[in-house]
Amino acid sequence: MIENIPESWRATLEPVISTPEARRLGGWLREEENAGKAIFPPQGTRLHALELTPLDKVKIVILGQDPYHGPGQAHGLSFSVPDGIKPPPSLVNIFKEMESDLGLARPAQGNLAGWARQGVLLLNNTLTVEQGQAGSHARRGWDAITDACVMAVAQREVPSVFILWGSHAQAKANRIAALRDNNRHLLIKSPHPSPLSAYRGFFGSQPFSRANAFLADHGRGRVDWQI
Repeated sequence: MIENIPESWRATLEPVISTPEARRLGGWLREEENAGKAIFPPQGTRLHALELTPLDKVKIVILGQDPYHGPGQAHGLSFSVPDGIKPPPSLVNIFKEMESDLGLARPAQGNLAGWARQGVLLLNNTLTVEQGQAGSHARRGWDAITDACVMAVAQREVPSVFILWGSHAQAKANRIAALRDNNRHLLIKSPHPSPLSAYRGFFGSQPFSRANAFLADHGRGRVDWQI
């Protein structure tokens, strides 16, 4: 499961994936796929976020809920889609806010791997989903793994930014806030960019410029958000 994961993540993942809960998750996923269910993203891409963004390079964490559940959309990076796939509505709204915040033109494609390679960890709470069934793999065991990843970032001494869109992502912030010295990190919270909630405060929240200002102030360099 972690063959392609950077060495800096291994101390975080190895204890978690050896637990009975993780083994149950793996067995259940195999059963679902053997039963003919379409599970996204495909095997081999479910830890893509960790592959592209080593722990020691993380500057920003953007947390999503679970992967896109349409064919061809999910590829292991939260909110991102592969080249050639039309950006879904939430990603369109992210690009609208990016245009308003930074003056960048809205891109026609939605592959965010360029962000990931700059240190933006694009992580979902749940790392798989059944086709057409949003939230179908919640509470199946992924939270233990993704909680460990988030806490590994939060426990580092270097200041980082956590961009938390929606209630599911913000629930993880409670653990970050409980850390002693948690004020070394910046937590940016807003409603989810989904069309159902974006107008409740996601638009105008300026997460991109706020994140870059914090990183610059702490000597960590800015992220080039241009797609």
